[in-house]
Amino acid sequence: MRVSLVISLVAWGLGVLTGAETIRFDSTAPGSLPPGWIVPAPYGGAAPRWEIRTDSTAPSKPNVLAQVSANEARETFPMAILDTALYKDGEVSVKFKTVSGRAEQAAGLVWRYRDPKNYYLVRANSLQHNIVMFRVENGRHIMLAPKGKPPRTYGVQHRIASRTWNILKVTFKKGRFEVYYDHRKVFEVEDGAFAQAGKVGLWTRPDSVTYFDDFQILGK
Repeated sequence: MRVSLVISLVAWGLGVLTGAETIRFDSTAPGSLPPGWIVPAPYGGAAPRWEIRTDSTAPSKPNVLAQVSANEARETFPMAILDTALYKDGEVSVKFKTVSGRAEQAAGLVWRYRDPKNYYLVRANSLQHNIVMFRVENGRHIMLAPKGKPPRTYGVQHRIASRTWNILKVTFKKGRFEVYYDHRKVFEVEDGAFAQAGKVGLWTRPDSVTYFDDFQILGK
């Protein structure tokens, strides 16, 4: 794990982190989970499988963090959560590559995470070619329509290349969230349901094998 700026921690239980950090996954041996990360078990089931893998195409070689379960149970949402700090406002980004998945090929970012049933999520899908934001509340996925669009609008259509490295980013300040794909803003959302600080992390769909690299956090 490499830190791009000095991090200051304020005593806050786990602590509220202020600064910038880029996690490149290169200091952990393949086959294991990086220190400081947890994998929540789905509702009543076994935890999905996340591990460090070597990938010659990785943006920062040699390693990536991979979700490799390929579980087709529809109610399983594999997540890897950074368990070292809480963030109220800031931004999170990641480079991702969807590798396989028959039903879906997805990569997502999680913020203001409380527990496996309560968090915000934005995800990109290489089969549906769209980017959608949700509030997950008490286990229910509530779609959040882009600002300026009708309430039931299902995110935005956007070409998401598979087996290619892409960048997904979300900024969050109070109740305003902005989504970027490959450095371009694609939409924003307003929602004030979860205002307190929470953890950040990564997300996929049940049968999605997805690789992640250069997980970057800037926040407080």
